[in-house]
Parts: sequence; C-alpha cells; structure tokens
Amino acid sequence: MAKAKAAATEEVSLDSGNPAINRPRLTKLIIKNFRAIGNKPVEIDLDDIVVLVGGNNVGKSTILKAYEVAMCQGSSSGILSIDDFPRGEVNLDELPEIEIQTVVFDNAPGEEWISMTDQGERLVREKFTWSEPGKHSKRQGWDSKKNTWSEKVPWGAPNVANSRRPEPHRVDAFDDPAKQAEEIKKLLKKVLDDKVKQHKGFEDQESVYNSLLKQVETLQHVIVAEAESEIKEINQELSRMIGRVFPNYKVDFDPRTTDGIDKTISLFKGEAQLLMGPEDGYMSSIEKQGSGARRTLLWSALKYISETKSKKNDDGTPARPHLLLLDEPEICLHPNAIREACNVLYNLPNHHWQVMVTTHSPIFIDLSKDNTTIVKVERKADDSIVGTTVYRPDRLKLSPDDKLNLKLLNIFDPYVAEFFFGGKTIIVEGDTEFTALKYVIQKKPEAYKDIHIIRARGKATIISMIKVLNQFGADYAILHDADSKLASNGNANPAWKINENILNEVQLKPEGVKVRLLSSITTFETAYFDEDIKNEKPYNALQQLSTNPDFFNRVERLLSCLIDHAASPPEKCIEWKSMEELEIACQ
Repeated sequence: MAKAKAAATEEVSLDSGNPAINRPRLTKLIIKNFRAIGNKPVEIDLDDIVVLVGGNNVGKSTILKAYEVAMCQGSSSGILSIDDFPRGEVNLDELPEIEIQTVVFDNAPGEEWISMTDQGERLVREKFTWSEPGKHSKRQGWDSKKNTWSEKVPWGAPNVANSRRPEPHRVDAFDDPAKQAEEIKKLLKKVLDDKVKQHKGFEDQESVYNSLLKQVETLQHVIVAEAESEIKEINQELSRMIGRVFPNYKVDFDPRTTDGIDKTISLFKGEAQLLMGPEDGYMSSIEKQGSGARRTLLWSALKYISETKSKKNDDGTPARPHLLLLDEPEICLHPNAIREACNVLYNLPNHHWQVMVTTHSPIFIDLSKDNTTIVKVERKADDSIVGTTVYRPDRLKLSPDDKLNLKLLNIFDPYVAEFFFGGKTIIVEGDTEFTALKYVIQKKPEAYKDIHIIRARGKATIISMIKVLNQFGADYAILHDADSKLASNGNANPAWKINENILNEVQLKPEGVKVRLLSSITTFETAYFDEDIKNEKPYNALQQLSTNPDFFNRVERLLSCLIDHAASPPEKCIEWKSMEELEIACQ
C-alpha cells in the first residue's frame, strides 16, 4: 500500500532538466465564472507578450487577476474572496474555474497527461476550481487516456509545479501611492536580506544577534559594509532602467541603519527611504513622485529584483521565469515616456519574462514583433464577456519585407494600430489621401464618427497592412492610385504590378469579412482635383478643398463610399475585382 501511495504522489519536475529540450510553454488560459466573467468561458491565447484591448469595464483587468491566481496555487495570492465569485455569491453550479494549457516537449509528466494537438504538439491541461472564499483552489489534471478530469495532477504538489511556472507580479492601474512605495521598498530590502542569508561569515554569529538585542546596531553596520556593492548595484541598475523613461534621473536606496534601532531583530530599519530625482537636483521620496514615475519605477524594480533574487542556472539565467501583469501602463505617462516604457516591456521576454498588459493606447502595439498576441475583450449584448485573438504573427506568416514595412510604419505613425480598438478602418496610400479625407471629417465631425484612416506611406506597405487586417477579421476599405501600366519612358511601371499583389492579398480575406477595393484613376490629384501635382501634395489638397466646393464634394463622396460599401464611388474612382477591369478603366 505504501508503495502505491508513493507512486500516486510522485513529484515530477515541470521541465526535463535536459538543456537540449525546450522549456514547457504556457499556451492558453481559459476563465469561467470569475468576477464579471460568467458561465461562458473566455479563452486567451498566450504568447511572450499579450496585449488586451477593448472598451472600459469589459473584463480586461479580471483576466489579469485570473492569470495571477492560477499561477499562485497554494499561496495566499491564490485564494479568492467572495467578490471574486459571480455576483458575489457562492453557487455550486457556477464555481470559479481557470484552466491552464501547457505545451511540453517530452513525456516527463507521464503519458496519461499528454494530448496531441492538431499541430502535433504535446499538450497538458490543468484546471483550478474554487469551492468557497478563503480556501485554496482544487487542481485537477486532464487524463487523456480516460478522457476526463482526474483527481490526480501532473507534476505533483503545487510548490513543485509553481517552481517552474512563471512567478506573477501584478501592477494595478490605480494603486495607492503609499502602497506602491511600500511595495518597492519591500522588494529592494529583500535583496539585502538575501545578501545576509547567503553571507557565510555570519553563520557562527546568528544565534548571538538573535538573543542579544544590543548587538543589532553593530551587526547592521557590518551588514551594510558587506552589502555596499549590492546597494551600489541596486542604485545603478534602477537608475539605468528609470533613465530610459525619465532621462538624467537617478534612484538612491538608503537602508538608514543609523536612524534608531527597533526592539525586534530587524536587519534594516523598517522605514527605509527610497529617493528619486535629477542627478544634480533635489531628490524626494518616491511617495512624492508623480503617478507615472511611481508606476515606472515599480515595474522596473520588479524586473531587477526578480532576476537578482532568483536562483540561477549554470548559465546564469533565472531558474524560474516571471510574469508581469500590468494594467494600463500608459496611465499618467508623457507620450515620450509611453514609447520608452513600451520598448522596455517588449524587451522583457529576452530576460525570461512573459508580459500581459491591458491598454487603451495603440502605442503599446508593435506590429513588427514576432512574439506579440493581441486579444480583443468585448462585453456582448447578453452581458457575456468574449476574448478574441485578433492578431498573432506566427499565424500570419509575414515576410521579411512585411516586417520591415510594418516596423517603419510604426516608427512614422505610432498610432497605426488604432484600428484594433474598434471603428471603421480605411487604408490609404499616402499623405495626400490622408490629409484630404481627414479635412472632410474635421469639417463634418457629426457625420463621420469613429473612423480610423491608416496611411500606408507607400503602395507596397498596403499589402502588409491587408495581411494584418485580414487576420483581425473586421471589415475595411482600401484607396490607392491605379497608376499607369507603362512608365513615361515606355517601360513597365513597377507600381502597376503592386496593384495585382494588392488584389491577390484582398482575395485571401476571411469568410464574412467585407472589403472594398477602390482605385483613383490614375492618381488622387488627377481624379479629384483635375490636375497632376508633383510637389507639396498634402498642402495643395488642403488649398483645393478649402477654396473649391466642387472638389470638397468629390472627396466627401469618396469618403462616404469608403465607409458605406454599397454607396456609388465618384467619377474617376473604380471599385475593381480583376486586373482586366482596372486596365480598361485606366485606358
């Protein structure tokens, strides 16, 4: 009997320990009956970086919290309150459930826990269920042999499984300043505490300073002297990180060992100071800093502390990866600081971090990255919450040229990804079309609302954007110059070939998605302003529209048919579905 029991509870590491085999990869999060999420499960595809977009009060922050509690089974952070249950009440038919799906690369968990996906990957499923507030969750594993949830679990006890899962760090949108400051100081003090615990020179003195309070002050001075390099490293690293967002600022962490001795054994004074300010100016406490500075310092500190205090593998990398759950990182930040913060976050996966953020800022979406999944969270008419993956690069198969186009477009226009947040989407070829259509919208804002115009800044970039929008799955329209089949010297015009490439990509649209493809014959200026302009085209467009009502009416009609796909386009504008049709129109 004893042997049978031991076999049933055998602990298996979450990864094989073989450096030739990839680490397990968290691939999906499924949430049910948790806070605002009801009986209809919300599925979230996971990636190195997951960006949750959607309106206010649709459940984005709930998803962050669900991910955190699932990663914390067995600890106080994994316990739910009554407010986490649907409608704030316990219903045995609607208990909170969170499922985590993990792809593994060997058979370490045991064959009974492994299901094969359509892509030929090994998948392990675990489910966490909470039966009442204040209690730990019940974890179950999916037995692929019996095709049912089992009372046994892969990888054994929670501490074994959690030790190889990402360690979660959640930063809420509106934390109290004092709470944020205290959390940062606690994290930084952990580094010094760990330094002392690891310092072999104190092994024989431990019982002495635990029993003799009068030696505490002397001990503190010794510790600070020993930890001087650690304190210096903390200040340097945090100053470097915060300097990316707030140039020429530095951070100074002072344990304040001389400001009084507590009547308990404490390595450092409880009220440690954390100061921040210009390198050559006045440095004030972090509580007095602005919200943006506090939030930036908090996730910078989390990154530094977690990497510093983690056990290291032989190659120096953290043994346990980390998960940063960040709610609206753009809050209270200057636009330049938002862009810098975005760069920092996108670099975290290079250091064994996974990131999940909620955002209302298109700046936090970089379409050129390979490791980013965008999930749109919506609340439907029946009050159910739905999470839909609207962008995943590994399914998109972008070419190197596509990635370069999107990277350049993101640099020129940080708001290019605004279409992920809803509204009607129009792709235009260049600045002239963008300026003209925006002018009409500005003049008649009540008639034209919730319209997002993407200027591709080049005909070839339109193709890259079509690929993204096709995966996004929403209706859109395209406006570009038809151009002529031959150049002025009689040679083939390269721009004409791009027309065919645009058409081919449009024809790959998903079923049910409506796309309207319009071309100006043969250029925007000749079609709507009756002349071919070579220089200062956007400025000329503004001049023409502001002084000529006929030209304004033409462009307004063009805008209307880009929004309403059933409306007739103006003269010298064609909706085309074949190259022959376009060629005839251009003759």
